Amino acid sequence: MSAPLLEVRGLGHSLGGRMVLAGVDLSVRRGEFVALLGPSGAGKTTLIKCITGLMRPERGEVRIAGAELSTLQGRERRRVAVVFQQFNLVRRLSALDNVLAGRLGHVPAWRGWLRQFERADRRLALACLDRVGLLAQAGQRADTLSGGQQQRVAIARALAQQPELIVADEPVASLDPSASAGILELLQAICRDDGVAVVCSLHQLELAQQFAHRLVGLAAGRVQFDAASASIAADTTTALYQSVHPRGLAPT
Repeated sequence: MSAPLLEVRGLGHSLGGRMVLAGVDLSVRRGEFVALLGPSGAGKTTLIKCITGLMRPERGEVRIAGAELSTLQGRERRRVAVVFQQFNLVRRLSALDNVLAGRLGHVPAWRGWLRQFERADRRLALACLDRVGLLAQAGQRADTLSGGQQQRVAIARALAQQPELIVADEPVASLDPSASAGILELLQAICRDDGVAVVCSLHQLELAQQFAHRLVGLAAGRVQFDAASASIAADTTTALYQSVHPRGLAPT
């Protein structure tokens, strides 16, 4: 069995003097889709920020392909791509221009500032839009697209980064059920076909069980369960969401 792509060991962090992560361990292999579940305040958002380097944990470590995350620089940091709940697109730019933002870590800074990308980068960005079913919308302004389409553009932007790991923070929270299923099916296909690992926080248990290989339940900043989706019993997830956070835990 291959070594994990993502390794989280003993992660601990507090906000305002209150513990939000208390010794979290997690490993994810290439091509694996892992869904993070848990009630509000469980620690999911803080864990995701630590995995993506947006926050440095007070204790523990995050490793990508064996390298400590904090030591990665330049193109090495492009190993991890992020998909946000609110898409984070530049609304006045076209879908293609938004996807080209995924190439910024691969080109000289001046090309990014002037949006003068080489032909190879444009071909790659168009291929990524084609991959998410939006090639015909390449020239369309982002703010004219539906919510589901905007999230697909965000995923195409992540793919243009050519990452090894995609971290998605509640990527379907603002979408209708049909669009939500389409987004998660797309992420599942990326895992299967490209060998990219996906860590995705979700509130929709049914969707998590349908599309993720593994479910990781968080409550009170601790991992409550970590197992194959098919093996998680209904009473286990019910208990997760009915758990009462201990005094001193901060919301995340």
